Amino acid sequence: MPKITGKRAKTSEIGVRDRLLDAADRLFYREGVRAVGIDRVLAEADAAKASLYQHFGCKDQLVASYLERRTVDARARIEAYLADTPPSQRALKFFDWVVEWAESKDFRGCPLQHTVSELTDTAHPARTIAHGQRAWFAERFLEWTKAAGVKDPKAMARALIVLFDGAVAGSEVDGPQRASDARWMARKLLAG
Repeated sequence: MPKITGKRAKTSEIGVRDRLLDAADRLFYREGVRAVGIDRVLAEADAAKASLYQHFGCKDQLVASYLERRTVDARARIEAYLADTPPSQRALKFFDWVVEWAESKDFRGCPLQHTVSELTDTAHPARTIAHGQRAWFAERFLEWTKAAGVKDPKAMARALIVLFDGAVAGSEVDGPQRASDARWMARKLLAG
């Protein structure tokens, strides 16, 4: 039997749901969810419109699935990055991760911040994913600030989330120096 090559090989080896998510991930992160029409996603994924409806139902669900995939991946990368760090040092070490992310060649800011800023419908399913990720960050920062022994861990956790938000948004505009600045400020705050 001859070996399948080219685009046909790519599409036959990867399931259509994954191809749709891969295409959505690349396009939505690079260009935005509103700017990218479903026809572009379908063309890049080499998929039929029926496949979109079968796997996601509509573009809104595809957007939510894209964000869900991004959040699951981010959580895993953050947890792995911090795994060997003592709990009392994780809040500050997290900002080292942010700096590395901001310095990466494909960094284009926070996919959640981007997507939520484009979606005016508060009931959009992607907003549920974004709120879940925000809750996860709030839990992690509270856990880390308690372990660090700071005087008011709840207030410190909220302040570090603000620093994180600013680091990511600022790094997209000004470059990774903003993430380094946030790390510097986090160190000052955590030191008391």
